Amino acid sequence: MPSIEPTAKKPGSALGAGGNRLGDRIFGSVAAAAGATIIGVIALMGLFLLIRAVPSIGANHANFITSSEFVTSDETNMRFGIAGLLQVTVLSSVFALVIAVPIAVGIATFLTNYSPRRLARPCGILVDLLAAVPSIVFGLWGIFVLAPWLEPVQTFLNDKLSWFFLFGDGNVSLAGGGTIFTAGVVLAVMILPIITSVSREVFSLTPKGHVEAAQALGATKWEVIRMTVYPYGRSGMIAGSMLGLGRALGETVAVLIILRSAAQAGHWSLFDGGYTFASKIASAAAEFSAPLPTGAYIAAGFVLFALTFVVNAVARLAAGGRVSGG
Repeated sequence: MPSIEPTAKKPGSALGAGGNRLGDRIFGSVAAAAGATIIGVIALMGLFLLIRAVPSIGANHANFITSSEFVTSDETNMRFGIAGLLQVTVLSSVFALVIAVPIAVGIATFLTNYSPRRLARPCGILVDLLAAVPSIVFGLWGIFVLAPWLEPVQTFLNDKLSWFFLFGDGNVSLAGGGTIFTAGVVLAVMILPIITSVSREVFSLTPKGHVEAAQALGATKWEVIRMTVYPYGRSGMIAGSMLGLGRALGETVAVLIILRSAAQAGHWSLFDGGYTFASKIASAAAEFSAPLPTGAYIAAGFVLFALTFVVNAVARLAAGGRVSGG
């Protein structure tokens, strides 16, 4: 009967396994430290804004939430609130999102499902290049080129649909185009590459088996997209839209150039003027000297910080819910 010899262990196999485990632990620790660093930086930013804002809010003689005044020149009688800033910021950003999302999803759908390969790549690069254009260029283009083109459109909408509050009379003249309507269109162009890029990547990852199964059932091209591509890419579309919304909420230079300042608060009309959070802070940056007036603008910045954080958190939950439910 032949003897059975024990299998010889490869030299260094145990050491290699131990080395791999050690490498995994080191990599895991580094990754956890990186994640904790980001969380810590965000928390410290929020804490800094809050600490600098509290004294100014305490010295405020107006309601910080409901007032549209923002007068900080007299430290003994500061009156400032975020109602007007919140209105202009939300209205311009949401209007931009309403315009940009359908166009971005349409472009992504065309590039991934209809366009020939030789055309899809150059077109995709061209769309992505929009993200490299500086904000100040968008602002100058918006006020000097786009605004005159949009003035007849705004006048028509104001004349025919003034019964609807979004197209009612605003607090600035339509001549010159320094309205939320113009700013929203420019913001839509600015966030278009973000939403398109994310949607395109997600659509291209749709499992081939899902597409082929729908085709085997006799589905048309549109039915395949509607039944397989869009459901699979829904979370990506939501994520891309919220990334674009975050960009629109925080845009500064372009909005500062386009929007015309208004003495009185608006009425949720797209033909209002005014300031967003970011443009208001930027417009007074040169005057930051005394702690209390500066803290008033920091308080506005804290609200913008919290608003952006909440929007992204809600989007994350919505996208996660769609994935788990789908």
